[in-house]
Amino acid sequence: MASKYINYFVLCVLAVVCLSAARLEAQATLLLEEPYSYDGTFAGTGHTAVYLSRVCAETPTILRRCHEGETGVVISRYHHIGGRDWIAVPLIPYLYAVENASEVPLFVDTKLVQFLRYGYLRNNMPDVPGELGPKSPLNQLAGSAYDRTLYAFRIATSPEQDDKLIGLLNSGPNSEEYALLNRNCADFVKDIINFYYPHATHRSVIGDLGVATPKQVAKSLVKYSHRHSDLEFSAFVIPQVPGSIHRSHGADGVAEALVKSKKYVVPLAALHPFVAGGAVVLYLGQGRFNPSREVQRYPMSPDIAAFWEMRQRSTVSWLGEGP
Repeated sequence: MASKYINYFVLCVLAVVCLSAARLEAQATLLLEEPYSYDGTFAGTGHTAVYLSRVCAETPTILRRCHEGETGVVISRYHHIGGRDWIAVPLIPYLYAVENASEVPLFVDTKLVQFLRYGYLRNNMPDVPGELGPKSPLNQLAGSAYDRTLYAFRIATSPEQDDKLIGLLNSGPNSEEYALLNRNCADFVKDIINFYYPHATHRSVIGDLGVATPKQVAKSLVKYSHRHSDLEFSAFVIPQVPGSIHRSHGADGVAEALVKSKKYVVPLAALHPFVAGGAVVLYLGQGRFNPSREVQRYPMSPDIAAFWEMRQRSTVSWLGEGP
């Protein structure tokens, strides 16, 4: 029974990877990833990466064009991982810490995620230095969908653009330059999207005090798509894999995190009420952006929607069966 449900889930994974393939020859997809763990508790801004369907990884730091049958690569900027500024990971391992979609589990707990993650990293990332462990930065490279829900915003790319990006990233310096305020993961993804579509994404000087955040980069790309009706644009969600692991929650911007968090706004209102009031004005003045509502603007095809409905039914049945 379990293997049948896992096969259903595999079909869903493959359906998501191939979403809109008939309409978009190749894509760059902004991944807005919800926060969890310490980020969810203290900052709440989450993470962002970019998925390139025509670009693949010769190594974690060398890119090439994909061969037939390959599903592309996810690239992002990291802090304290091998002394590198960016790392590239194939799509399925990045999401699920396995090499093939047929190996993706339906239901996970912490021990299973650690087993899958450590196994993949040990066998496929030997050139990326770092110790494996529950708090290792390397964990960010594999199994993202076990920890978070991801919202994907996809734009079309051309072969010439992809080749030029490969050349730029391969030839440029790839040594760690991470800086929270001006060279974080959102800055990296912003620059990649703007490489394909200049000025498509930007920081928010008001809502985020000039700091690039994952939510703002996604928000600005969605607004860009609204202004450019000819842009081949689509959006979808990759849900967090069911299990006993804590659920992620919505990503926030800087002012939004301050306003929505009682541990910040209550002391601030008591000590500096004008500053707290200003933060509320900044948050409300920028308008709210709900990625879950945005992806609903771009409905899945009937076949893909059926896959997701089947997955939900199988998950309920699995949970109801007991051990």
